[in-house]
Amino acid sequence: MRFKSLLVMVLLLVPVLAFSGGSSEKKGKSVVLYSAHTQEIIDALVPRFEAATGIKAEVVKLGSGDVVSRVRAEKDNPQCDVIWSIGGEQLEANSDLLEEYIPKEWNMIDPVFKVGTNWLPYTGIVMVFIVNTDIVPENLTPRRWTHLSDPRLKGQVSSARADKSGSSYMQLATVLNIYKDRGWDVYKGILANFVLSGSSSAVPRFVNDGELAVGITLEDNAYRFVQGGGPVKIVYPEDGTTAAPDGMALVKGAPHPDAAKVFIDWALSKETQDFLVEQMGRRPVRTDGMVPPDLPPLSEVKTVPYDFAWAAGNKDAFVRQWTSLVQELGL
Repeated sequence: MRFKSLLVMVLLLVPVLAFSGGSSEKKGKSVVLYSAHTQEIIDALVPRFEAATGIKAEVVKLGSGDVVSRVRAEKDNPQCDVIWSIGGEQLEANSDLLEEYIPKEWNMIDPVFKVGTNWLPYTGIVMVFIVNTDIVPENLTPRRWTHLSDPRLKGQVSSARADKSGSSYMQLATVLNIYKDRGWDVYKGILANFVLSGSSSAVPRFVNDGELAVGITLEDNAYRFVQGGGPVKIVYPEDGTTAAPDGMALVKGAPHPDAAKVFIDWALSKETQDFLVEQMGRRPVRTDGMVPPDLPPLSEVKTVPYDFAWAAGNKDAFVRQWTSLVQELGL
């Protein structure tokens, strides 16, 4: 009877161990995460991770640039295990601080997001236009990047500053990438219509509130205002746009590498990716992930390959050129 009771207890424990990552060795372990995530998302995800794995997550919330600066300052004595949710360009430009890791379900990640050196995709972001339908009639809706230079949109296009905002820099690089030798001429025409903001989050709000007619923003930022019932719609540029990941990475010399890998695998799991779609309105990086309601499948959006190494390597020169144009146009 004693043997049978012991056997029953073991069998009952098996599902618990599987849910916690499959090993009792993970009990009591911790992982240190440096993240630019919003506090709301951190508060939603960390308890789920800890419940699923039994690993304690210690999160240091910083701006994206501060995350990289701190990891670099600590490179001789790393304190962080995982950089969690910052722009891919910053990770690419600092790939020497990162350790390559191939997640367990790498085969389920959409190839369009497999673009990093020593870093991994986390969620998908798409560059879009947000258009106020009360201001812009259907027949004047901009549907290409070049349409944003229409003189009728003078002083009516909301954009963040490319020298301050990672997403705005990606938008600049997207135009240069699509139009190649004509890129700067095309972008200058668009820039002439800009009302520049120091905040990326303000861009879609200005359009939603009717202060400006059109904005260039991230799909998830625009989608929140669509969901909120604002007089706005999302337009995907017909001449192409960038669909790219924000990223996460295992830090080179991480003090808790095993726990770090568990976190990365968990973050890329279907369950977590689906939860991120619900909470953030971003696209999953998995091929089998949920698509946010009311958004088209990525296969229906014209995207162009985005070279993070090219964008990161040319950032200083491109920002200098952008600054020169802003001064020339008196913006």
